Amino acid sequence: MIRILIAFLMLLALPSHALAAGTVSSADPRASEAGMEMLRKGGSATDAAMAMMLVLTVVEPQSSGIGGGGFLVHHDGKHGLTDTIDGRETAPASAHRSLFMDSADTPMGFMQAVPGGKSVGIPGNIALMKKAHDKWGKLPWADLFAPAIKHARDGFTVSKPLAGRMMRLARFWENGFLEARAIYWRDGKPAPEGTVIHNPALADFLVKLAAEGADAFYTGDNARAISSIVGKASHNPTHITLEDISAYRAKERLPVCSYYRSYKICGMGPPSSGATTVLQILGMLERFDLKALGKDNPKSWHLIGEAMQLAYADRGKYLADRDFIDVPVAGLIDPDYMRSRSRLISMKRALGHYEAGAPPGAEPRSSAHDKETPGTTHFVAVDDEGNIVSMTSTIEGPFGSQLIANGYFLNNELTDFDFAPKKNGAPVANRVQPGKRPLSSMSPTIVYDESGVPIFVVGAAGGKTIIMQVAKAIIAHLDWGMDTKDALGLGLIYYNRTGLVLESGTELENMRPVLEKLGHHVTVRSLGLKANAAQRLPNGRWHGAADPRSIGVALTE
Repeated sequence: MIRILIAFLMLLALPSHALAAGTVSSADPRASEAGMEMLRKGGSATDAAMAMMLVLTVVEPQSSGIGGGGFLVHHDGKHGLTDTIDGRETAPASAHRSLFMDSADTPMGFMQAVPGGKSVGIPGNIALMKKAHDKWGKLPWADLFAPAIKHARDGFTVSKPLAGRMMRLARFWENGFLEARAIYWRDGKPAPEGTVIHNPALADFLVKLAAEGADAFYTGDNARAISSIVGKASHNPTHITLEDISAYRAKERLPVCSYYRSYKICGMGPPSSGATTVLQILGMLERFDLKALGKDNPKSWHLIGEAMQLAYADRGKYLADRDFIDVPVAGLIDPDYMRSRSRLISMKRALGHYEAGAPPGAEPRSSAHDKETPGTTHFVAVDDEGNIVSMTSTIEGPFGSQLIANGYFLNNELTDFDFAPKKNGAPVANRVQPGKRPLSSMSPTIVYDESGVPIFVVGAAGGKTIIMQVAKAIIAHLDWGMDTKDALGLGLIYYNRTGLVLESGTELENMRPVLEKLGHHVTVRSLGLKANAAQRLPNGRWHGAADPRSIGVALTE
């Protein structure tokens, strides 16, 4: 009995973080474990998120990493403040209006532009990490690197998603990209699932970053390596200077927030199109009783599909880097404007044509058809003090530009710009300009109840489908009462140039006949989705979830 009493008193004497570590969710179990390791040590949600970002650089190189950028949304558990950090990549000074135009002044093919130097933007994730750690970190900077260094040095097992992406990209690597093949190929072909990969160059560089700080990324040997690699690339060589790299800054920006029913929803502003487009979709749907209609009613998905296409039309015309373009953010989410757009939606018939509107404060410009390849990763962390991080990180397409510096892949983010600078005689908002950040669909989001208490955190990967994955998860959770895992796993509706796209293998497939009777052209296909989220339970504790389509996991202690 005395021993039991002593043990109980010792438990009470432990710091609070040892009693309730928190919650993490990511797209790879090894990253989630790294995040939880930071929380167990008494680290903050920011510490956990940054450790996950670094591990994903090693074990999920096809999707994200320190060679790319990201957006971070942070909730301060003590003061209730919402902050965001923009770590999106920037175009170098050499990036001109015709960067992706051929000799005939017509846009290059997308996959022609992706591999090699032209597509590489100045990476932002390490600058974002420093800014976030300076503001909200609790553990020493070097501690955050330990799990990633271990995986890179001791070896990590190739996952099924990584193996699949390597097989799809094999044709690029067969004709070059020797550095990538040296790490990820075995016996002249992509390493299969289960292969143990060692990346000593990345391990060494992470050790250097851990010891010397973020400057070791943006100056010195690493900056020279980036400049040399893109300049000597066998595909699309280009010019990135040391000054381009050292001048990079992650930026604190105001969150974009609005209301859906009684809930306040906050996300990332331009150059992300995530918050504005998610909020527009929800704002157009607010007048419809989705709860009464239910998730199994094709008319619910008809309404969602109509709002989606109208919101994406505005996205294509008005969204871009706000430092370069006057983006009418307030006008796009103005309640009167969203109500006017909603009035275009009929319960009985598809609109058929989805043109951009004229939000208050908008300047004349042309719409563009931008492309984003499915990639990216999202992760969530909540610590025992109620601090929350929702972060989306990316190198854009699978393995980015396919170029490697110090063991990590360099992004292909500049192909997120619209290639043609003008359309129909008017400038395109998301055109290439030196120093500009390309438009992104990344949508890290935090949802608050009517009392201002955070109740749901969500984000996703998958190119332009990210916005719809987040909007769908919010609708499923708030309107249909679905828990986090089921909300993420619910089938997705999307669109293409011919009409609606329903996710194959889901309950939405059975709705095709009804949607076609409502006037939609419908196709069914796989969408390659991957989302992560967490919800606040009635007892105040948090519970995370990972998309059941992915290998990701959520951990709670």
